[in-house]
Amino acid sequence: MERLPVDIIGYEIPIRIGCFVAIFAAMAVYELLAPRRILTTPKSLRWVNNLSLQALNTALIRGLFPILPITSAFIAVDRGWGVLNNYHLPPWSAVIIGAIALDCAIYLQHVAFHTVPVFWRLHMIHHTDMDIDLTTGVRFHPVEMILSMFIKMAAIIILGAPPLAVLIFEVALNESSIFTHSNVFIPGGLDRALRMIFVTPD
Repeated sequence: MERLPVDIIGYEIPIRIGCFVAIFAAMAVYELLAPRRILTTPKSLRWVNNLSLQALNTALIRGLFPILPITSAFIAVDRGWGVLNNYHLPPWSAVIIGAIALDCAIYLQHVAFHTVPVFWRLHMIHHTDMDIDLTTGVRFHPVEMILSMFIKMAAIIILGAPPLAVLIFEVALNESSIFTHSNVFIPGGLDRALRMIFVTPD
């Protein structure tokens, strides 16, 4: 499989931080202007707790995994590992297939964390937030995040997902989690359409 001429490694962190800050700020303003529900717990308390947990998870992942998803994708490409690296697909086709396949893999992981008791005990922290708003989308148990990283890395290597597909998938996964948990009012028809797009086991 050919590699797309994109210097992902050089721009990964600015892209991910920029997208996170943009969607977080946009949804935070939207929540203030048009909330769907009246919250029962002070927003400041929950935001400190949830964002502190997110910061801890980020530090753990960066500290425990010297090789992160995009780096593992480059290694897989260079060594010919994975399904997509053994077929001569047009680069953009491989990117699209890779991003969709990774999304399906993480969806199956999410189902497992809802149905397997030992996994549910970890995932339950996400569902025990006193209210639901955009910060609920980053509220996960540290052990769940570590297990998720192992699953994600395995999926990338088995699939042979292109680095650009991994970047697109990671950005879409993180930002959609913030969007789908936001406490915002959306008109009925649009809300139903969005529910069909953002299908989760929640």
